Amino acid sequence: MLNCTPDSFSDGGRFRTAADAIEAGLAMVDQGADWIDVGGESTRPGSRPVDPDEELRRVVPVLAGLVARLGGRARLSIDTYKASTARAALRAGATVVNDVSGGLLDPEILGVAASGGAAIVLGHLRGPPAVMMEAVAFDDVVAEVVVELGVRVAAARAAGCVEIWADPGIGFGKRLEHNLALLRNLPTIRGGLGVPVMVGVSRKAFLGQLTGKTPTDRIFGTAAAVTAAVLGGAAAVRVHDVAAMRDAVTVANAIR
Repeated sequence: MLNCTPDSFSDGGRFRTAADAIEAGLAMVDQGADWIDVGGESTRPGSRPVDPDEELRRVVPVLAGLVARLGGRARLSIDTYKASTARAALRAGATVVNDVSGGLLDPEILGVAASGGAAIVLGHLRGPPAVMMEAVAFDDVVAEVVVELGVRVAAARAAGCVEIWADPGIGFGKRLEHNLALLRNLPTIRGGLGVPVMVGVSRKAFLGQLTGKTPTDRIFGTAAAVTAAVLGGAAAVRVHDVAAMRDAVTVANAIR
């Protein structure tokens, strides 16, 4: 993941210019990343929406620069829930739309992905990031995520999307016990949805709850969670520390 934001929970403000972000993205590919996910708005718990024009200012030059220099060595995705941002990002060269809300916050995004011939990643989320942790309640988090994501998968298919991924939304409106249950039951989620699953656990708060570590010190906790995700059948993992997690994925895949 390549966060072109000043306020992401673990690395906000790290890249001060588009050129800095482009160099970081190229380094990620050199370290083994297959996919660079570029985001211009933080979706951490409590985050506030960014004006669409500002979001575009942050991401479009980065995407265009990566397209020019990568030579097709990795996929490029836009991390957004806004249809207008997704449309501009696809014009700039992205081929994947990664929407943490699964099309709930801006349903038009599904048609944008379909008409642009892009893959779409549908995340599980109840409500905007600003308030998603205020009233968290599940009777059976695994069953409910499967049902709710299944509705989003059906909506994406109806909109004409062909390549569809699902993301159970670790940390998005879930508490510690919910995140652990989702990781523990990834085979059930994958089987229930019938599409490839992407999992994002990198440096997240539930790892801090378990280890007591700050975001930048959660590399070992992240590696454990990434390993669990791969063993559970995740087809992709979204990470910050590419080189280290590439090793974790390699070993986990060999075990699987």
